[in-house]
Amino acid sequence: MSKANSPRAVTILDVAAAAEVSKSTVSLVLKNSPLIPAETAERVREAARKIGYVYNSRAGELRGRTSRTIGVIVNDLSNPFFAEILVGVERRLVEAGYIVLMAHTAEDVERQNTVLRTMREQGAAGIVLCPAYGTPRTLTKEVESWGMPLVVMVRTLGPGKYDFAGADNERGIYTATRHLLDAGHTRIGFLGGRTGVVLEQRLKGFRAALAERKIEFDEELLVPCQPTRQGGSETMGALLDKKPRPTAAVCYNDVVAFGALSALGERGLRAGQDFAVMGFDNVQDAAHSNPPLSTIDIRPGELGEHAAAILLDRIQAPARARQTYLADPQLVLRQSG
Repeated sequence: MSKANSPRAVTILDVAAAAEVSKSTVSLVLKNSPLIPAETAERVREAARKIGYVYNSRAGELRGRTSRTIGVIVNDLSNPFFAEILVGVERRLVEAGYIVLMAHTAEDVERQNTVLRTMREQGAAGIVLCPAYGTPRTLTKEVESWGMPLVVMVRTLGPGKYDFAGADNERGIYTATRHLLDAGHTRIGFLGGRTGVVLEQRLKGFRAALAERKIEFDEELLVPCQPTRQGGSETMGALLDKKPRPTAAVCYNDVVAFGALSALGERGLRAGQDFAVMGFDNVQDAAHSNPPLSTIDIRPGELGEHAAAILLDRIQAPARARQTYLADPQLVLRQSG
């Protein structure tokens, strides 16, 4: 068994032996001291990488006490949904006496990996992660091997024993679609969403509601786009050009719905009168859009608090059974749908 997989933590002494230098030389290299020649420094760093040594830059500070820092990694702070989740996470962790170190990955897996490594080196007590698109399913096992508590939120990473906090996406979109069907709409579009588990779950709910009424799913009315306002505006324009024209749309999220509302206005149409629009998330701005947006409420702030609470439980009881929280989606009717 290699040292990297050994129950015993790899130490500076191991690095020194592998690089054939003294312990003090390794210490100076890890602190980026200019006193060590570049060639020697590179040899030490390469040795550290090969044997799996991780430098904890806060080791001296934290020696003799437990870290009070939690890393929170989100994928898209331009979406108010994630900002509201972050507020909930931070509120719960601060109440428990922790400091939150937040990072934004902008859907970049490599950036996410860098952030995770940095938080590991900084000795974070745990991680709350909303994974970027393309995150490998093996990530949860990798973080587990570090001995670092992890809660995944919003997007699952497939089967596993990791803790998760999210929403019942399938049921939420099913509820939104059924509402439109009950209102008499039969030609309903679906706007937005990037390929991934959340879109798959929401489309499953959309299809289920149509099938229940024996309405055939029309691929022409599925208009994918980036989950942004611009994406929503562009896809609504494309949907309105379909013949015969649909009378309603379910949007991947509220941000896409806001863009869709703008596109309707540019065509001289009024949501709720000429065309029905349903969102998903119920961010705070949904009540103040023009017109106010009908949506599915998954209470982002509460979701964040639950994610934080699960992490705190894991820190206190590392061996406890996996926890999963799914927000119960609730229909919120306003003027748009």
